[in-house]
Amino acid sequence: MTTSDKFHDECGVVAIYSHPEAETLAYLGLHALQHRGQESAGIVSSDGMSLHMHKAMGLVADIFTEKKLSRIRGTLAIGHTRYSTTGDSALLNAQPIMVQSNKGMIALAHNGNLTNAGEIRARMEAQGSIFQTSSDTEVIVHLIAQSREHTLPEAMADALRRVEGAFSLVMISPDRVFAARDPRGFRPLAMGRIPAQGDRLHDTIVFASETCAFDLIGAVYEREVKPGELVIVGPEGTSSRFYFSRPDSRVFGRPVQESREQLGRQLAIEAPVEADLVVPVPDSGVTAAMGFAAESGIPLRFGLIRNHYVGRTFIEPQQSVRDFGVKLKLNPVRSLLEGKRVVLIDDSIVRGTTSRKIVRMVRSAGAKEVHMRISCPPTISPCYYGVDTPRKKELIAANNTVEQIRQYIGADSLSYLSIEGLKKACRDGEKTSYCTACYTGKYPTNLVDVEEIQPAAVEE
Repeated sequence: MTTSDKFHDECGVVAIYSHPEAETLAYLGLHALQHRGQESAGIVSSDGMSLHMHKAMGLVADIFTEKKLSRIRGTLAIGHTRYSTTGDSALLNAQPIMVQSNKGMIALAHNGNLTNAGEIRARMEAQGSIFQTSSDTEVIVHLIAQSREHTLPEAMADALRRVEGAFSLVMISPDRVFAARDPRGFRPLAMGRIPAQGDRLHDTIVFASETCAFDLIGAVYEREVKPGELVIVGPEGTSSRFYFSRPDSRVFGRPVQESREQLGRQLAIEAPVEADLVVPVPDSGVTAAMGFAAESGIPLRFGLIRNHYVGRTFIEPQQSVRDFGVKLKLNPVRSLLEGKRVVLIDDSIVRGTTSRKIVRMVRSAGAKEVHMRISCPPTISPCYYGVDTPRKKELIAANNTVEQIRQYIGADSLSYLSIEGLKKACRDGEKTSYCTACYTGKYPTNLVDVEEIQPAAVEE
């Protein structure tokens, strides 16, 4: 590949859902996106039962003849044209990448760069994963396959939360097409529609890196895939979800960063404390700690450093080391903490075991006092609407008073943000009303707690 002192577009992706000639539309879409990459191209289609792939080095028009397209006929398809940004220029790195995984057969095509791909890859290889390519894309495939989530949409969302960088991507399974964009929206991805006509009963949904691909296939532009959004198109229709609420994202029309900072400011108003340092528990407490420090005037210091290179598995020492798991992830900065009155800021206490270890760690680093402040109310009930929370009997705040929790975690003082303060900080009621069931136990829909169901009496 030649280099020049110019900016280049970096790869193009296209996806087609519900069309009798999906593979041909994908080919035409890639032809329109040829300027985004001239190294290789590939298409994976589905006939509803299995996936079929053809990819090669060269230009789109040379790779896909009528004969080649007839061999991969399907009603769903994704395509990719490659400009090499990471990975060698070779057929093995051509996309899409197709695999048979524990989540079924999938193929994925990706545009952009993952800044933490090398780190993830090294960790996975150390754990026994075998990579066939040197492309960033395969990292995402491995993350999906290794996810503990049971459904493919959840596994994909889980994988996307773990990668960092600039990307847009499309993925196909035998009966669905997925499209996603990075939380900052660096790489473009548009969504369009071909209205149903003739024998076609349903509209065709299409995605592409640029809308020029829509012009060639007769699609009407609808909207951009939003930053941090995962769109799923399947037999049940089109659904959308935001897989990550990063601080630089917007949720309910407001930046997440702003909401979290306001939580910290409100917490400082409701639960002031005389201290020398405000120390966030990374990463969940960082933004609220910034708000707490700004409101209270107490200096913010990063007295706990997070180790971002910890995988899911690790070798523990044969001789027990107290609080080993937390020490592996967090390292206290003794020079900052020693002799100081410290306010620890976090967003929640769930079971209390981790908070207890962190308080103990900060004391061991020489802190004179340790005060805990939580930027949300006590979590007293499980969430049944998509947030993974333990059962009620495992939630420490559901079974203990604030004073009992303080004694358990070993803090000199403990305060939570009030439910009223939470609503005020998040502007509840202005344009929307938030669910607070995990803090109040009052659910917006009728639910039956399976733990309260008693077995039917058996008559003898």
